[in-house]
Amino acid sequence: MEKVIFGELDQYLFGQGTHYDIYKKMGAHPMTLDGHKGVYFAVWAPNAKGVSVIGEFNDWEEDADPMTKVGEIGVFECFVPDAQVGQLYKFYITTQDGEGLYKSDPYGNWAELRPGTASRIADISNFHWSDGIWMKNRAQHDPRDGAMSIYEVHPGSWMKHPATEENEKGFYTYKQFAHALADYVKKMGYTHVELMGIAEHPFDGSWGYQVTGYYAPTSRYGSPAEFQYLVNYLHKNKIGVILDWVPAHFPKDAHGLAMFDGTAVYEHADPRQGEHPDWGTKIFNYGRNEVKNFLIGNALYWVEHFHVDGLRVDAVASMLYLDYGKQDGQWVANKYGGNENLEAIEFFKHLNTVVLGRNKGTVMIAEESTAWPKVTGPVEEDGLNFSLKWNMGWMHDFLEYMKLDPYFRKYNHNKMTFSMTYAYSENYILVLSHDEVVHLKCSMLEKMPGYFDDKFENLKAGYSFMFGHPGKKLLFMGQEFGQLREWSEERELDWYLLREEKHQKLQSYVSELLMMYKKYPALYAMDRNTEGFEWINADDADRSIFSFVRKSPTGRNNLLFVCNFTPMARPDYRVGVPKKKKYRLILNSADPKYGGKTTIRKTEYTAEKKPCDNRSYSFGYKLPPYGVAVFVY
Repeated sequence: MEKVIFGELDQYLFGQGTHYDIYKKMGAHPMTLDGHKGVYFAVWAPNAKGVSVIGEFNDWEEDADPMTKVGEIGVFECFVPDAQVGQLYKFYITTQDGEGLYKSDPYGNWAELRPGTASRIADISNFHWSDGIWMKNRAQHDPRDGAMSIYEVHPGSWMKHPATEENEKGFYTYKQFAHALADYVKKMGYTHVELMGIAEHPFDGSWGYQVTGYYAPTSRYGSPAEFQYLVNYLHKNKIGVILDWVPAHFPKDAHGLAMFDGTAVYEHADPRQGEHPDWGTKIFNYGRNEVKNFLIGNALYWVEHFHVDGLRVDAVASMLYLDYGKQDGQWVANKYGGNENLEAIEFFKHLNTVVLGRNKGTVMIAEESTAWPKVTGPVEEDGLNFSLKWNMGWMHDFLEYMKLDPYFRKYNHNKMTFSMTYAYSENYILVLSHDEVVHLKCSMLEKMPGYFDDKFENLKAGYSFMFGHPGKKLLFMGQEFGQLREWSEERELDWYLLREEKHQKLQSYVSELLMMYKKYPALYAMDRNTEGFEWINADDADRSIFSFVRKSPTGRNNLLFVCNFTPMARPDYRVGVPKKKKYRLILNSADPKYGGKTTIRKTEYTAEKKPCDNRSYSFGYKLPPYGVAVFVY
């Protein structure tokens, strides 16, 4: 191969950290060169003595296809005639010490099914997309002001086939998953799915958070083209797709990124900067341009090549703080003596600006668990420029409150109101994620106090409050029908529970909440505007009742919420209202169709001139035990 394909401009941009289409050059690419069909390979191994590509096309012979170093940046390339799509390969790297390393391709688009660790040649260039309407609409709207109710899903354990010899875990393929998931999500009323564990990872038990193939959709469920089919099909069914993305750390597996050419290439050489002692993983070197380029290019790859609508960025706090999860002596301060990771801050600003700037209507979501300021603030104001942030504070307070025996809730009333004091400091998503239903934390239903029947009523009240509270929504799979067991990646959800009426009716109620959320802009359009929410009574601690209003931008179809968090009926309940209007009941949690025990209620209530809740007008509504009522006016 005489011709240099990874040319001077490629080398310059890669060295600057701004080669945003890097995945089109690095890795393995089928092409015709000088009339020969074959595959072009490129890899970055800046300190290697030599690199060759080995695979099924050359009987894994270490010296059959040596690669040529191009320029000073340390990229090696070669063209292998007659290598074909589907064949396995690795890079054989000779270190400066003469040691031989067998590495999978950091930019490989397809991987051998675990426990195999080779990369597989893929052609990802010729998928025929048919989601043009979705993509056009997406670019015209700011998702921060739209409805977003996310169904967090782990594809390998949502639903399973019976295990066979060929499919020992019973996994659905991407195509089977696409059809089953789209049907279910549409029936329930979610707007988006968030998929866990899509990038290739060696260990099922890591749920996909220990990534070895950042550019490869996992082969557990099929090929890259079949993953494209999944995204395309969901889009055609008007369902957005968000991926979990893990730029915070990577595992030490011998075939992966760690010590890639015998030296620290992707990680810091100093273990105080380059390792997480608690997690046993390596930390990316965010100060190295080529590493930043690897990650930013990867985010763009998923969004631009696979049409994904957003990334939920895992473990952001661990990247922002140099001493995250570390003891004294295990970390190095920044140049000002502080614990902020200045390189990671700069990385986030660059990442979010480029991804969102190039792809209007997409979202970058931070899983950030501290009070770091302006995570969703603009770069011009020294913010990190994420679109949305997981509201971990709300989640913690909410779950602590919901777990309490209702008798003690009156002493903890502020756990449910406190979040409104900071609700507009960031653009939030309220989350009840997979992390809350594992490691002996109990399923959502089993967290609830009381007898079995009470658990369902508690959970309905809790979900109702969540859907009324400002912020986008996320529920993990199984929470919508009252999964009893904790989640395990080893088995499918307990769908058999839906043979029982209580679980069916909880599922119907959650679907009703989701449909209501999508239907009424009052529940999402003013999430970022303090005028979109108003307490009617935030201080009714003795009775553990919360009442509040959500307002729409037009002032039409505003919603009044009343939530009773005790098993006490309140037949004498009155609620103050903002105006002398008619209030139409649109959701009654005690309706028999949701497992409630009340008879049919009248649907229209007219405000009377009777002072209540510091308002001039009010109306009476007999509030059942754990009763939730939502009115439109």
